[in-house]
Amino acid sequence: MAGITLDAGALIGLDRNDRRVVALIARATEVGAPVIVPASALAQAIRQPERQARLSRLVRQPGTTVVPLDRVDAVRVGRLLAATRSADVVDAHVVVCAQRANTAVATSDAGDITSLDPTLRIVEL
Repeated sequence: MAGITLDAGALIGLDRNDRRVVALIARATEVGAPVIVPASALAQAIRQPERQARLSRLVRQPGTTVVPLDRVDAVRVGRLLAATRSADVVDAHVVVCAQRANTAVATSDAGDITSLDPTLRIVEL
C-alpha cells in the first residue's frame, strides 16, 4: 500500500464506524503508509468534532496529513475543474492531493473522482 487519500464519503464512513474504512486506515497505519485528508473534505465531513471521536482522532495521528487548500492547490484545483468542465472543488482537491502523494483514493463516489482523473487508483466504499 502506497498510502490513501480520503474523500468526504470515506471520512463520513469512518465517523459511522464503517468497517471497510476502519480496516483501510488500520492497514495503512500498520505498514506506515500515509493517510492524506484534504482539508476541504474534512470540512464537508466534520460537524461536531466533540462528538466525532474517530474522525477527530484520525486527524491527530502522526501518519495522517491534513492538506490545506492553499494558493498553489487552489490554482491546480481550478485548472483541473476547467479542464474537466466540473464544479466540485472538494472532489478536485481530493484528486490534486492524491496525485501529488501518489496514493489511491478511498471514496463512496468513484464516478466523481474518476471523471476528474481516470488514472487514479480507487478504493470504492
